[in-house]
Amino acid sequence: MKILQRIILLLLIAVAGPGLADQTLAPVSPGVQAPEFALQDTNGKTHRLSDYRGKPVIINFWATWCPPCREEIPSMNRAWRILENEDIAMLAINMGEDEDTIFIFTADYPADFTILMDRDGAVIEQWPVKGLPTTYVVAPDGTIAYRAIGSREWDGEELLEKIRGLKK
Repeated sequence: MKILQRIILLLLIAVAGPGLADQTLAPVSPGVQAPEFALQDTNGKTHRLSDYRGKPVIINFWATWCPPCREEIPSMNRAWRILENEDIAMLAINMGEDEDTIFIFTADYPADFTILMDRDGAVIEQWPVKGLPTTYVVAPDGTIAYRAIGSREWDGEELLEKIRGLKK
């Protein structure tokens, strides 16, 4: 029941929030360690956050039923095409859905970056996610550098420069 309550809360926040987000990244208190996770992608490969240590990691929490997530995915894909050769990782963690649902969604909203599945909501419970989409930028040392609640234009130069600035 707890996961259902969480999904309903996130849905209400997502529906109320389109267009309200600004285009900034909020700094997070220094030294806050990003919670470790091990999740499968849509091809069955397991990814751990620690696999990406040493590079900035963009971690987006989203769902196919979330209107602002649908709005944001195209800009994330454009940003990924810019960043993919810059030693920066982009992971989208889907909240509670299966491969088939995600596959159908990506037919309309292509995503060339890695999509992970948090089927039971265990990972999202470890992160301070208040609504969908929520994105964290993890620094190369594994600490959370920035947070963005709501959709953004991820291919905007200001956002990209903040992320690039985290590289050692």
